[in-house]
Amino acid sequence: MTSGSVDDALDQVRRMQTLVGDRLRFRGFSARARVIGGIVALVGGLALGLLHRPDSPFVHLVGWALVLFVAVGLNYGALLLWLLDRDRVRRRADWIPALESLPPLAVGAAFSLAFVRAGMFDYLPATWMLCYGLANMAFRRNLPVGVYLVGLFYLGAGLACLLIPGTSFTDPRPVGFVFGIGEIIGGYALLQRDGPGGQS
Repeated sequence: MTSGSVDDALDQVRRMQTLVGDRLRFRGFSARARVIGGIVALVGGLALGLLHRPDSPFVHLVGWALVLFVAVGLNYGALLLWLLDRDRVRRRADWIPALESLPPLAVGAAFSLAFVRAGMFDYLPATWMLCYGLANMAFRRNLPVGVYLVGLFYLGAGLACLLIPGTSFTDPRPVGFVFGIGEIIGGYALLQRDGPGGQS
């Protein structure tokens, strides 16, 4: 085998790796929607903080529910529009990665309902961060490594909220800061990924 044929073979392998990597890359999540969701979380935390941190956890629960509603509407609305493209509906490989985040999010919703029913509001921030961290990490094969690192950030923040004494649900700073910064950085990671055919 000559040096030229080895170089040609290596070049073909590199092209194949690039082709496979492009096919695995999931482009359904919008960088713009994720950044806006992060800004909404920061503003939500600031707004709840301006209420002088009322002792009523239900005020904070309603506030964070509104933030969740807006962020989910933005992110999954953009995803739904992307998925409704006729060609994508037929290609199962294009929409299956979107479902990978659902198990940890469903677990987070179930734990949240259980904690609210039991009046254990202080466990909500840690639960949200931990489950959302796992949801971000579920995309390790299909999204940029930055999204995986944001998932690790959420896990670390969730563990800190869980283990540091005195963490209170009625202090909006941890949730607002963690989700605000995490979503903005996650959006930036998606923006680095986006090229032709991706969402911005």
